[in-house]
Amino acid sequence: MARDLHRSRYARYAGGPDPLAPPVDLAEALDAIGEDVMAGYSPERAMREFLRRGGRNRQGLDDLAAKVAQRRRDLLRRNRLDGTMEEVRELLDRAVLAERKQLARELEDDARFDEMRIENLPSSTAAAVNELSDYRWHSSDAREDYERIKDLLGRELLDQHFKGMKQALENATDEDRERVNDMLRDLNDLLAAHARGEDTDEQFRDFMDKHGEFFPENPQSVDELLDSLAQRAAAAQRMRNSMTQEQRDELDQLATQAFGSPALMESLAQLDANLRALRPGEDWTGGERFDGEQGVGLGDGTGILQDLADLDDLAEQLSQQYNGARLDDVDLDKLARQLGDEAAVDARTLAELERALSETGYLRRGSDGQLRLSPKAMRQLGKALLRDAATRLSGRQGQRDLRQAGAAGELWGATREWQFGDTEPWDVTRTVTNAVQRVAADGGDPSHGVRLDIRDVEVSETEARTQAAVALLVDTSFSMAMDGRWVPMKRTALALHQLISSRFRGDHLQLIGFGRHAQVMDIEQLTALDAMWDKGTNLHHALLLANRHFRRHPSAQPVLLIVTDGEPTSHLEPDGEVMFSYPPHPLTIAYSIRELDNAGRMGAQTTFFRLGEDPGLARFVESMARRVGGRVIAPELDDLGAAVVGSYLGSRGSSSSSGSAYGDWFGGRGYWVGD
Repeated sequence: MARDLHRSRYARYAGGPDPLAPPVDLAEALDAIGEDVMAGYSPERAMREFLRRGGRNRQGLDDLAAKVAQRRRDLLRRNRLDGTMEEVRELLDRAVLAERKQLARELEDDARFDEMRIENLPSSTAAAVNELSDYRWHSSDAREDYERIKDLLGRELLDQHFKGMKQALENATDEDRERVNDMLRDLNDLLAAHARGEDTDEQFRDFMDKHGEFFPENPQSVDELLDSLAQRAAAAQRMRNSMTQEQRDELDQLATQAFGSPALMESLAQLDANLRALRPGEDWTGGERFDGEQGVGLGDGTGILQDLADLDDLAEQLSQQYNGARLDDVDLDKLARQLGDEAAVDARTLAELERALSETGYLRRGSDGQLRLSPKAMRQLGKALLRDAATRLSGRQGQRDLRQAGAAGELWGATREWQFGDTEPWDVTRTVTNAVQRVAADGGDPSHGVRLDIRDVEVSETEARTQAAVALLVDTSFSMAMDGRWVPMKRTALALHQLISSRFRGDHLQLIGFGRHAQVMDIEQLTALDAMWDKGTNLHHALLLANRHFRRHPSAQPVLLIVTDGEPTSHLEPDGEVMFSYPPHPLTIAYSIRELDNAGRMGAQTTFFRLGEDPGLARFVESMARRVGGRVIAPELDDLGAAVVGSYLGSRGSSSSSGSAYGDWFGGRGYWVGD
């Protein structure tokens, strides 16, 4: 029995974005951009820097640009432009050798005369070929080799203008050559009519119906045909410009022998003139220096010059240095052709990432036209930093995620899936609803009853009952920026801000930066703050602002967190002026101690986070902490965020198990003072 055999054909997907491509990793991009913003970059520059660097498993623009530059160097170092001349020389030498052998066997006077003519051929290849244009060959092999020279020249000259013609016309007949001449005449007539401004649509369709086989790229209009022809003709001219004057002279002499017909050169010269007039914007004057060992023919050399032009375009597109630059400008077809499909996939992913950062609202353009991190982006960054702090905490104490914070507090409406060890109350409504939906999805009938599964259980999240007024004082002095503590400081502030705004919404957080003077900042302002190079550490002013914050919330538990890497070197005078002195002036120390004592009298739970190994700072911080029964923690920079978050949680007493045990973790590097 005969069976129908169904054949399937597979090709590259071309219906839009690849449906199987992995989604862009916005989290990785946002983390990197946020890190650069906190280091002082503008969001726009930070995004561009990330696109330049790429991701963990993705090439960036710099990687792609480097490969483009390397391929360009390889093309110039590997090739030279005299391949056609070499091939002609080989055919000529073979023809002359065969002819000499034949003449040696003949005894007639004509043979002696021709032998003298062969022996006295010019040393120039082109001149020798022209000299033999009317020679009557005695050897049939020699005659065939000489005819191959004319055929080769014709095919190479055509291949310069029409890619693939060299192969298509191999072993061509006189009829094939006449069809080419016919196409050139019609093409020049079409371009001349187009140059005169005539309506050439119908003429173009007739031309393609008749000669379409010569144009595999299948242009759809006269302009598309013009663009394709002009780009290749300009590349051919640049190849000619790249040759030495001697090579150009030889090529001009040889061209007259192409197919043994001067008419071909006349048609090609007319075509070049038409293309130059219609597309003057193409690069007709450039050139390159080739110094490789591999000779290439006229057609292949023209293709290499086109490749070089493509690579130059890609280099500009990947540089993104021009006005209005966008990654959508990168020609993915050119990139795939020059560097392979993987490079095109990476470039497309970067472009999608650039669009996604704007479309998802992570980056917004302000009224001044500059990109800024949106509140949504700030929340995402805070979540990532808070997770990092939680990981560092749990990794050292076996404690659980900071979602446990406030477990003993009041319900605030949110629920989450139950996890082993949870002690929060069940949300019965959500739990039963999940069970009903699961039974129905499995094809059961919930009206006959449902059996709970552990996967159905959801627990209610809680907030801590005790409110806190939290003041995070961060040193923004010269030394913080100089010693690489600027970004960790910002990351710490953002992590704490995220924790309080998402898990302890009843608490009141105030961020205070203190350098030569102090100021209250919102999280966006602090995150975008450039490194401050003014000398001065005004802890006195920062404590004044913190105490004002505590007084505004008299029913809340005051929590004072101070991150610094230096002793106080400035203070506010009664008239509001800043006094700076290094070494620290006794009055500066006295003013700072007075405000710290005021915080202590309000019951503030105080923690100093000492950065650096300065002995003088260590002694000062220890004595300050002892005065108010506070503590000192000396974390590594990478642990600063976890230290501050853990200290905050610990200050809330029973509201969080993770914070209460945190002080023990520091061992020799941190210690309790006063208790």
